[in-house]
Amino acid sequence: MNKADLGWHVSFEKAFEPFLNEEGFVAGRVSLEHKHMYRVQTEVGEVLAEVSGKMRHQALRREDYPAVGDWVVISIREGEQRAVVHAVLPRRSKFSRKVAGQVTEEQIVATNVDTVFLVNALNQDFNVRRIERYLVLAWESGANPVIVLSKSDLCENPDELAAEVAAVAIGVPIHIISSAENRGFDELAGYMTRGQTVALLGSSGVGKSTLVNRIYGRDILNTGDIRSGDDKGKHTTTHRELILLPDGGILIDTPGMRELQLWSASDGLSTSFQDIEEYAEQCFFQDCKHENEPKCAVKSALDSGALSAERFQNYLKLQKELAYLARKEDKGLQAAEKAKWKKIHQSLKSQPHR
Repeated sequence: MNKADLGWHVSFEKAFEPFLNEEGFVAGRVSLEHKHMYRVQTEVGEVLAEVSGKMRHQALRREDYPAVGDWVVISIREGEQRAVVHAVLPRRSKFSRKVAGQVTEEQIVATNVDTVFLVNALNQDFNVRRIERYLVLAWESGANPVIVLSKSDLCENPDELAAEVAAVAIGVPIHIISSAENRGFDELAGYMTRGQTVALLGSSGVGKSTLVNRIYGRDILNTGDIRSGDDKGKHTTTHRELILLPDGGILIDTPGMRELQLWSASDGLSTSFQDIEEYAEQCFFQDCKHENEPKCAVKSALDSGALSAERFQNYLKLQKELAYLARKEDKGLQAAEKAKWKKIHQSLKSQPHR
């Protein structure tokens, strides 16, 4: 297997140039993340790697460490399937969310992804507002979103629900699939050509693991049942994993997300809600709050039904969430800067006096 099969891109060539003169340094792609350890795919096979002491010392935030999908610079120990990670090459795309809970910290879901399959089941758990949230982060990631509506055999009107999705996912491809009826899988094959990376994202129970098994050609992942009461699923995938397909292409499977909090997604918000922002540009007042101001284009669109109240309220909710996150992140950056200088001062103190 060569680097092209693993998703190597011309942009990585330039980033890797400074390491060409380092003896024994090669590039590999992270396929699985353990606690403080990484499985890395290379042209000479799979190795188990850990970050160097220097890299660990210089890292300030989670994004400074490798994640699944990253291309990393490693040195392989001769005669062993072990390696040391010295650097992470600049990411072409990055799908991130805020970690669950009260901590304001980034969780990188997958990197260097070309296409994101946003998988949503056409059952009782179907939710257009959740799809809007996924789209915001997908656009922000730099990858191309594709909406996959699964389990269409459990739905009486799949085309009607697909039309609802199309109304909020402007210009985004939508595919309806069913494992039980073997429907729609041929349409997805075109996204998984040699060297192309597709990440699967969605809630528990939407059928991501089943989808991976169908694409791969055999059962390589466990699948689970969903609860009969509300069609919510159980976690069958417990970690993020990069999977090389037999016929070319790369899949990144991810655990189901019960909680999807935004992370630094202002551009993604604008792209996902382009219709609302175009209405806002037509308002008479530039600082219009879309409440009681005269000549408000947004209010007019709401009154006429051209814009749904639910979509607009979700837009406001996500906007407030990002503003709150930005304030918290600013404090986090200040703390990280203090920690960096503390490390520098401690390092200087530990050096012997001359």
